[in-house]
Amino acid sequence: MKRALTQTYSLWLRDMKHIVRQPGRMLSYIGQPLLVWLFLGAGFRNSFESGADMTYSEYLYPGILILVSLFSAIFSTISIIEDRKSGFLQGVLAAPVPRSVVALSKVLSGTTLGLGQAVIFLLLIPVAGLQATFASALLALAVLFIIGMTFTNIGFAVSWKLNSTQGFHAVMNMLLMPLWLLSGAFFPPDKAAGWMQWIVKLNPLYYMNSLFADTLYAGSSAAHAGPGIALSLGVTLAAFVLLTTNSIRVART
Repeated sequence: MKRALTQTYSLWLRDMKHIVRQPGRMLSYIGQPLLVWLFLGAGFRNSFESGADMTYSEYLYPGILILVSLFSAIFSTISIIEDRKSGFLQGVLAAPVPRSVVALSKVLSGTTLGLGQAVIFLLLIPVAGLQATFASALLALAVLFIIGMTFTNIGFAVSWKLNSTQGFHAVMNMLLMPLWLLSGAFFPPDKAAGWMQWIVKLNPLYYMNSLFADTLYAGSSAAHAGPGIALSLGVTLAAFVLLTTNSIRVART
């Protein structure tokens, strides 16, 4: 066990150093969601009705944080393709290192990056006048860690099977944007057409976004209408377990 933990830490540390040396990529992961939040929050400020005492910026904020985490966590797994091309991945797989360790280190490094950038985004709470407490922000970060790790597993599974960075970007964009747009982060589902409400309810990210918003705004007047914490937590944990198990299975093939 100790050896596996040491190996996981070593591979995680290598990935983190590699990521830190690419500040442009890191800034792009947080810059685009930040602009989306600022422009949409200002644009829909006087025309948004959610049925709760909140502005559109407050409503959109949890979803933007998830978007930051998803972009960072999933696209960081593109390093698997880069490591394969450089020969590093083949060297690690030939060494006496369990493939599950390789999977865990990649997932943890992507999740760490996403969480770190989400913390930077959380610093905007007092600046933007959002209604969230320090305790609720910490709890929300714990939820965001689970969400980020869940979706980093998707990036790992896809990048493990692909050899092209262009193909990886195409597949992940095709998966990510519909999931996020139909997660209830962009608009209240109960205001949408009936058929779209059903699609939203079938989207696991809808429950993750709801759980994150419920924890972030816990105890404040910015109530978030959603499916409820119990159901949201259940779906989030189920997705986390299934996708983590799948990553380990994929790494062993």
